[in-house]
Amino acid sequence: MQRRMFVGGVFAGLPASAAFARPAKPRAGDIPMRVFGKTGVRITIIGQAGGRFPLLPDKDEARQIVQRAYDLGITYFDCAHGYWNGQSEEVFGDVLKDRRKDVFLATKSSKRTRQEAEDELHESLGRLKTDHVDLWQMHALNEKEEVARIFGPGGAVEAFEAAKKAGKCRFIGFTGHHDPYVHQEMLKAYDKYDTIFMPLHAADPAYLSFEKLVLPTAVERGLGIQGMKPFANAKLLSELSARDCLSYVLSLPIHCVSVGCTTIGQLEDDVRIAQSFRPLSADQMASLRDRAARMKGPITEDWKRNIQNAALPATHQDV
Repeated sequence: MQRRMFVGGVFAGLPASAAFARPAKPRAGDIPMRVFGKTGVRITIIGQAGGRFPLLPDKDEARQIVQRAYDLGITYFDCAHGYWNGQSEEVFGDVLKDRRKDVFLATKSSKRTRQEAEDELHESLGRLKTDHVDLWQMHALNEKEEVARIFGPGGAVEAFEAAKKAGKCRFIGFTGHHDPYVHQEMLKAYDKYDTIFMPLHAADPAYLSFEKLVLPTAVERGLGIQGMKPFANAKLLSELSARDCLSYVLSLPIHCVSVGCTTIGQLEDDVRIAQSFRPLSADQMASLRDRAARMKGPITEDWKRNIQNAALPATHQDV
């Protein structure tokens, strides 16, 4: 499901005359920044993600979105080797190659062996037109068996450590959205991550929750914490406004939310929200969780493991 196709979600609840008025263009450079955990680097609280670029008709439109994100002052740019069969990385490389020192550039590898991961990093650096990325991540961890492969002989962690030592990446981390218990296994297996990436949104606490099961450990370790899917792939927008969704995630103890905009209007909406963000109170957070809870579970969060109709081990009870 695509997200907002025109401005509107941000302005829910305003008088009709205001809701249909053309909003002012967001100001460049006014996006708040946070220190990205133990990396020590300051980044904007929202980042431009390349994962939804396949929904666009061509790379020219994707380049326009990345250019607008840069012009508005976004400093965090998130990509992956596999996005759009490599074209998302190419778009970032085209737009950001001459601004490399001004941005924090992240990409990912879904390979679980050293050689395969190294091969992907070589390709990614070529597409991104750079000799290093700021953050390289083990991507889309879904099953505990993958953890064993990564940390076994010849596993991908060897490629990540070697890349960091060689200066091909400044920091390393991991991502996933399927099962918070797999994130827990990754955290148990290794203590040298710099960052972590997980889905966080107002409905998450009601079902197989990353906020409850993973976020506290990430905070305790001082990791750079990124949130994804703040709108639950647009599904939460039937219950909450875009401002509600982003404000909820930004009020958690995280550093950045990646937003997968596919129009300039979506991007500018998100920048306006970030520019005017104020942390929500505990009562406001609870109210949003209550409203979103009616949408909990795999119908909304179809990227998560479906535990509703299965015989479950004790570690996978509904939380």
